[in-house]
Amino acid sequence: MRDGRGAAAFLLLLVLAMPVTAESAQSAEPRLSLSGNFRFRLESDFDSQRADGSERSDRDRARIRARLKLKAALSESISCGLRLRTGSRDSQQSPHITVRDFDDNSRGDSDLLLDQWFVRVEKEGSWGWLGRNGFPFWKQNELFWDDDVTPLGLAAGHSLAAGTGTLKLIGGYFTLPDGGVDFNGRLAAAQAIYSRRWGRFDNTAALGLFLFAGEEGSSHLRSGNGQRDYAIWLASLQTETTLGERALKLGLDLLHNAEGYGPSASDPLATMQGDQTEGFVASIQWGEAKQAGHWLFGYYFARIEALAVNASYAQDDWLRWGSATQTDASDFRGHELRLSYGLSAKAKLVARFYQVEAISSVQDGSRARIDFELSF
Repeated sequence: MRDGRGAAAFLLLLVLAMPVTAESAQSAEPRLSLSGNFRFRLESDFDSQRADGSERSDRDRARIRARLKLKAALSESISCGLRLRTGSRDSQQSPHITVRDFDDNSRGDSDLLLDQWFVRVEKEGSWGWLGRNGFPFWKQNELFWDDDVTPLGLAAGHSLAAGTGTLKLIGGYFTLPDGGVDFNGRLAAAQAIYSRRWGRFDNTAALGLFLFAGEEGSSHLRSGNGQRDYAIWLASLQTETTLGERALKLGLDLLHNAEGYGPSASDPLATMQGDQTEGFVASIQWGEAKQAGHWLFGYYFARIEALAVNASYAQDDWLRWGSATQTDASDFRGHELRLSYGLSAKAKLVARFYQVEAISSVQDGSRARIDFELSF
């Protein structure tokens, strides 16, 4: 499916949604809102070697990301939206464009893509959407799912009181991106999130099951990720309090792929590393950078085995491994250090440092970034 068809589908959904309820017919003209964000990034990759032990050349480059979102409130409960972003048509993970490579490497593609188009209904603790939209499930980081990967399908959720806490239930069924435009494979998923406050601590626990059904014929996905099945359990714990009058947040994620692989698996990765199905992420964040003069410090440690996640949909921040448009975001352990500083309520500086090494080979690498981020 191409995004041109996606735009046509969005317009059809918009036409169908407008007369759904008498409420929308009685309301004033749809309320439109426009939002967006811009990022300028300086990035350096260094001290890196490939799986065969050969050295990668250091790489320094300047990159940008731009996103623009239009949202229309058709009534008190019905809205629709679409979003344009920069990036490459060959990548579902990255919206960035390289504007300058200081080592004279290729800068890659510079495309403009429609990566969101949806209709959303929300009323009395329940919600649902149809179309192409962001990942609807709760998560603490991007080690399992990259924020820039937008699936096509339907999702729904409901919140209810559960004792002294709140229980949220979310489910969805999607077709998955194969690059920025095409689709390949399916995902059926469900998640339960329980939140409760104990004394000075706000606590959240979540458990989700994510069933990936692979299909032959992917155009961009690497290492058999498009055709392979996964049955991934994601258990998450988070607690938040204050320390020195600043927010303190501790997090833990546990990953287990229950799909059975073995010597008879249909692809080389599953045959060789079919037992590499576990992962975890531990994190700490102190402070926040949502106002001028405020800062946030974060530290993450991750160990993600080769088949603990579908690497084509996980983060592309920690690693240089893969191709120009596809990141092999598994089979590693490593660290992220993060420092954010608020310039205003709409602008901040973010510095990150990553150091990783492969679990199954000598591949490793280091990466440093400085981002200027502006939103409106």
